[in-house]
Amino acid sequence: MTYSHIWFQVMNATPTSAPVLRPKKNAKPRAGRRERRRTEIRERLFRAALRLFAERGYLQTTVEDITEAADVGKGTFFNYFPTKEHVLATFGAERLAVIETALEEAKEGPALPALRRMARNLAGPWAESPEMLRAIFSAHASCAPVRAELHKRLIVARRLIAGIFELAQQRGEVRRDISPADLARLTQMILFGVTLAWAMKPDGSLRATEAQVWDLFAPNLVADQKSRPAPAKRSAKS
Repeated sequence: MTYSHIWFQVMNATPTSAPVLRPKKNAKPRAGRRERRRTEIRERLFRAALRLFAERGYLQTTVEDITEAADVGKGTFFNYFPTKEHVLATFGAERLAVIETALEEAKEGPALPALRRMARNLAGPWAESPEMLRAIFSAHASCAPVRAELHKRLIVARRLIAGIFELAQQRGEVRRDISPADLARLTQMILFGVTLAWAMKPDGSLRATEAQVWDLFAPNLVADQKSRPAPAKRSAKS
């Protein structure tokens, strides 16, 4: 599910002159087709905007450029995105969704494999588009409001990653001499740096590169026997 689906809201209004009808049991809502249409338009705008950011640059892309590429009226854009910056916010929210998925996986199973999958999938469908990633980095570097939003998302992302490391430490999977917050900070810096370096000068696949870097980094996270939590002592009554 893309973040454009998460952002989607349905607006229904019942005309005052129409009689109030009780919906039939198990009847499908009549607004289903309208909802799908709105979702499809939002997705088109989102993809068109990101494509233009990659081709022309964020600052050089106008709202009119986006709506023309998406084949919708100019005013339609503002029904889905209050500003051009909100397109980047949507992009960032999709990246957060990847980390949230990793946290849920870590709750159900080993943390390190979940973190490795997160590292490989963090760039999403744009992992093979260095132009797109350069446009994203450029937008954050050149626009203060966009940069402020990035800072907020980085804080949220770091807390989520710290939650994964906290679970891993509780289960004895990860070393405990470094706090979850610091492990999250270092992990975030490494992955951010790898993505930026690859975007500047692509060499092979980003996903493969991130997996290689993670495999080099991960052995230093593994807990040794001394750092594993001591087994709980049994009481005299048990």
